[in-house]
Parts: sequence; structure tokens; C-alpha cells
Amino acid sequence: MPIDPNLLKELKSRRKEALAGGGEDKLKKRKEKGLLSARERLLKLFDENTFQEFGLHAQHACKSFGMDKKKMPGDGVVTGTGYIDGRPVAAFAHDFTVGGGALGQIHAKKVCDLMDYAIKAGIPIIGINDSGGARIQEGVYSLSGYGQIFFRNVQCSGLMPQIAIIAGPCAGGAAYSPALTDFLIMTRENANMFICGPQVIQAATGEKAELEQFATADAHASVSGNIHLIAEDDGHAIELAQALMSYLPSNNLDDPPHQPWDQLSLDPIENFNKIVPGDAKTPFDVKEVIETMTDEDTFFEIMPDFAANLVTGFARIDGVVVGIIANQPKVRAGCLDIDASDKGARFIRVCNIYQVPIISLVDVPGFFPGLAQERGGIIRHGAKMLFAYASATVPKITVIMRKAYGGAYLAMCSSDLGADLVFAWPSAEIAVMGADGAVSIIFGKQIKEAEDPDAKRKELVENYKGEFASPYQAAANALITDVIEPAQTRGSVSLGLRSLLSKRETRPPKKHGNIPL
Repeated sequence: MPIDPNLLKELKSRRKEALAGGGEDKLKKRKEKGLLSARERLLKLFDENTFQEFGLHAQHACKSFGMDKKKMPGDGVVTGTGYIDGRPVAAFAHDFTVGGGALGQIHAKKVCDLMDYAIKAGIPIIGINDSGGARIQEGVYSLSGYGQIFFRNVQCSGLMPQIAIIAGPCAGGAAYSPALTDFLIMTRENANMFICGPQVIQAATGEKAELEQFATADAHASVSGNIHLIAEDDGHAIELAQALMSYLPSNNLDDPPHQPWDQLSLDPIENFNKIVPGDAKTPFDVKEVIETMTDEDTFFEIMPDFAANLVTGFARIDGVVVGIIANQPKVRAGCLDIDASDKGARFIRVCNIYQVPIISLVDVPGFFPGLAQERGGIIRHGAKMLFAYASATVPKITVIMRKAYGGAYLAMCSSDLGADLVFAWPSAEIAVMGADGAVSIIFGKQIKEAEDPDAKRKELVENYKGEFASPYQAAANALITDVIEPAQTRGSVSLGLRSLLSKRETRPPKKHGNIPL
């Protein structure tokens, strides 16, 4: 017998009510603010007609404080799976039109069920955060829900990519789930993220602080370093998430989405010979080197506004996905400081999880000097770079363009830290310190006693560079792979990448190392 028409009618009615979320009025107000609804965000994220919703008919479980009389379609969150560029992805979006998107017991269960599904399926998770926080009426059940989500964030970490989009309020404990993901994208308008708001800060400390100082996308991107990318609006945030996915595998057992070209680009690129100034102290923009070395329009910078003295991002070289880490001589002379060390170490570990080869471009005079750096723990933070590179088992290729001094030479992935290939340009200087400083220490007395101290210093500096800091000395001692003409950089790196794609490196069995956090 055919199904009862009344049952089909009821199903359609229930679906219509659930899909309406908090109602037409609330949806209209969001549209007037330029905001997408929760479902619109997911439909825009996924390929057309691929969204499969989970828990459409879910309702809140709270019966106290008058909640038994409230209808909350979906319990304030939309969850499900879909495809991005033909690849399956799990995603959830808080529905601010339903109880302010606040988290309760069933809301948390929907998110946790989705994450459990993603773990079994081995697919990435994208969360769009726009929530008033914990649902006060549900008390400890809300706190428990957050705890269950945090636990799964950690379970998923290292298994599959997790991306968080902050597209509205994200306060208190709600901020910690995004903080546990691989990448955070935040919209410039209509979004904020903080643990304690201005009123709480003033009540507890007496400090007057505006949200603009610590809770906005600009503050998080440039000062705290809590987010990776700023989006102008909902649509742009979704585009950035889609772009990120184009460089990442579905899980840690898959390879990145390489699209290797049949023919490698091995012809010399003369522009390399012109980009970097001959004078080691003259700054230049390392992004010109990156863009010349990588496929056109493929460099996707990560954390561009934080610790700009170190550039990080994804790109492709002859179709192969790579992670780029480069000193930026335009900012702090390319020195490594506390923030750059944190930024670099984090990015290295993400690349290592997802089997993305790492290319390091080196022009580093050392760790940034200063009392604030020493008191701030530059030793501990700088050690994170050493730990991250040394523990990474992905292909690692290093290009030393100019300066590579002291501990920073090691911290930018020397052969001693596990680099598989190390190329140096003829302009490279590899030494314990710069020639001027070294000569002053070693030959200070001899310079003072010379007839012409300035001429003597100049002579000794040139001798030091040629005898102790020359890339040929490093090559003679098998510390680098080769000294190459800059024009050959792209070809040398591309050839190396292809031969290293099959790299397999095992380490002694252990639970995990103890990174200096």
C-alpha cells in the first residue's frame, strides 16, 4: 500500500517549520545586516545540491525556566555533510535566529555526532561560529556540552583538517573550540571573540578596555595571533575556507591534493638574480622570491598580519602542494622573535600532520635581541622552531639566500635539523655570527693597533666572509647539498620535490615528544 498522504503532509509541514529557523522576521533582519542565515552559509560552502542535513527535527531538552513552551528548531545549530570541489566535508553552523545560537544539551549532541561521523569517515570539519554562548537555562548540561566538543576537537586534531569561521559573537568558553582547530577565519564586521568582555575586565581589574582593542578580527590577526585569516564578510570567509581546503588532504592518511605537471619548469629564471640585493644589509621583499618560485597565483599566505618578519603560507610548485616558510628582511631584518617562532612552529606542525612538503627560504641575521624578548622567553619560544623542524618527517627543502647566522641558521631548518636538501646561493653567508661582529671579537686588538684601523677591519671582514662564512666552506664539509645560481632555484626545488614525494621516515616509537610550550 502507498504511504498515508497525511503522513507525507505532516512531514512537509514539520520540515517547513524546521527550515524556517527563528522565523522570517529574524531572517529578514540578518539579511538587512548583510549576514547569511546558518543554512545559507552551508549551502554556499558546499557544491550545489550536495548538502545532507543531520538532525533537522532536533529540539532542546530543557523543560525548566519556561523552556518547555519554547520551540527551538534544530536547537540552534545546523549540521550535516556536503562536498567542496567534489570532496566530502562535515560542517556545522550556529543558527543565531534560534535562541541566539546558544549551546544546550541537544545542540552539543548534534555537533558531537557530526564530529564522530567525520572521524569515522575521515573527512574535514568546518564550523561556522555565531553563538551567544552557553544556554544559561541548561546550566551544567551546557558546560558538559562544551567539554564534549573540546574533547572531540582534540581527538580530531592531527586526523583531519579542522577549520573554524568566526562570523558572529564567540565569547567565553565558546572561543576554545575554534582555538583547538587548525585554522581560524574571522569576519571583519559583525564578529567578535573573547573570554572576558569589557564589563568583566573592568570589574575584575579596573581596566577600561573596548572590544576594538582585543576582540575584533583586526586585533586577533595582528596583536594576539589567535586567528589566521580575516574575511570581509560571510561570503569571503567561505571562499577562504574553500581555498584552504584546496591545499589540504581529507585526512592524515591521504596525500595533499597535488596536481603534478607532466613537464617540470627547469628553465633558468633570471629574475631571481635581480630580486635580492648584493648588500646583505639591504632589505627586500621575500614575497617576490616566493611568487617567482611558485606557480602563478597559488601563494596563499597564512597569518599575514601577525609576526610579519616570518612569512608562512601554502603554494604549488609545478602542481605540487608545498608549505612556504620565509624570513622577511623588510620587517625586523627577518630576525626570529617570540611571535615569529610561535607562528613558524605552528605552521610547520600543520604541514607535517597533513604531509605537505616544507620549503624554507632563509635570510636570517639571528634571533631578535632585547630585554623584552629575553624576559618573554625567547629561549623557550625559539626552541619550538627547532622542535617542530626536527620532528617533522615530511620532505624538507631549504634555500639559503643570504644570511644564516647562529642558532637562527639551525632554526630555519639546516641539514642538521633534518632538511633533505639544502641549496645555497653564492650570496649566502653561513656562520656563527655576522662578519663585523666576529671580526671585532676575534681581531679587535689587531684592528686597534693597525695603521689604518678601518682598512684593516674591511680586509679582515672580507677574509672572514671568504674563509669562514662562505657557502663553499659549508659545501666542502657536506653541510649543504649544493651552491646554485639563483636563477636555478625553481628548477632545483621542483626536481627535489618530485624525488621526495615518496619519502618515508620512521622515528623511534614513543607516545609523543614534549614540545617546549
